[in-house]
Amino acid sequence: MAVTDAAIDRIKGMIVSGELAPGARLPKEADLAERLGLSRNSLREAVRALSLINVLDVRQGDGTYVTSLEPRLLLDALSFVVDFHRDDTVLEFFQVRRILEPEAAAMAATAMAPPDIEELRAILDALPDDPSVEELVANDLEFHQRIATGSGNTVLSSLIESLSGPTLRARIWRGLTQEGATAKTREQHTAIYEAIATGRPDVARAWATVHVAGVEEWLRRAL
Repeated sequence: MAVTDAAIDRIKGMIVSGELAPGARLPKEADLAERLGLSRNSLREAVRALSLINVLDVRQGDGTYVTSLEPRLLLDALSFVVDFHRDDTVLEFFQVRRILEPEAAAMAATAMAPPDIEELRAILDALPDDPSVEELVANDLEFHQRIATGSGNTVLSSLIESLSGPTLRARIWRGLTQEGATAKTREQHTAIYEAIATGRPDVARAWATVHVAGVEEWLRRAL
């Protein structure tokens, strides 16, 4: 194992064991290097690597801290990697959406509070009668992300959000080229909303599957 990898593992071990809790300040560099049996250069490289993936927060003039370790923060690194997807993998991202989003909808049907359901309704109502493609796609993204948040599972919500980027161009392309895309999106979004509002997780799951699978199938044919 490379020296830097060993240093990363040792710091990770301190966090996992609870010795360094979220928000905790790391000991001074010299003290920590001696304690872990590492050179200060190796320790610096490890800290730099862990800060890039939002495990550590290096504050100039103040010290280095463990971040909150919230899933949203840690999954930012995944979003960065996902941004480098190739166009020929976009169908695979839709396949993952088809796995995750129906479950998020089902969970939202049992977890969303009335004010959150009202907010979801407001997102539906905010879509103009004759929206531009940009308005349609923006509304679609907001609707799906609100459901993901409403699932109550922060990891699931962050994963779904990270998949938005690779599928954005396909959503725009569909809005530009598929006849009736706006009406179909509105109809299916309404069905998903109603299932969530009436607390029917199986129906919410089914409609979300139909919705995402329909876009996936359109893209498959278009490609």
